[in-house]
Amino acid sequence: MHDLAARLRGLPPSLGPVRLIGVDGHAGSGKSTFAGRLARALGGAPVVHLDDFASHDRLFAWTGRLMTQVIEPLGRGESGHVTPYDWRARAFGGPRPLPAAPVVLIEGVGAGRRALRPHLARLLWMELPREESWARGRRRDGAEQREFWDGWMAAERAHFVTDPSRPHADLLIVQRSEGYEVLPGPAAAPGSALDVTLGDDSSAMW
Repeated sequence: MHDLAARLRGLPPSLGPVRLIGVDGHAGSGKSTFAGRLARALGGAPVVHLDDFASHDRLFAWTGRLMTQVIEPLGRGESGHVTPYDWRARAFGGPRPLPAAPVVLIEGVGAGRRALRPHLARLLWMELPREESWARGRRRDGAEQREFWDGWMAAERAHFVTDPSRPHADLLIVQRSEGYEVLPGPAAAPGSALDVTLGDDSSAMW
């Protein structure tokens, strides 16, 4: 993980002074867990969770809010902010600051959508099949969220039909028992990345 973090820190900025890294994949594919581990390997990089921008009424119609609160201020070298959505209370909370750090991660379904790709230094895709990802997500959220998941799966399927992310991914992330395997993505230039299994210790080799 530290090797991947070093590679990402070495990229040129993509949004003002920020290297914005997208982590996309199907719901339940492990994006949040991976992004959290990568953020720690980056020394505490900020993580933007797209679940904080979506809502029950706008599962995927959050681009405008994200642009206003995050993309535009970071592009100016200023701090942005996030007003997280409470999925149980069905309301947005108060603003939380988002610094224009050297590396900022943005994770969630749609992190690689076409409106965001021009601002990304790299797009990472969690390589787990859709049905397996959704089954994991359903088990995680339990029976209480069964109705929500029925609607979510239809919305996610429709989103990726019209605005797919995986074809534009620079790296594919595969979770293994010993860590994460990082593979060149569909958008990677030939020879730009090597197959590698990354663990969580500093001795992992790229």
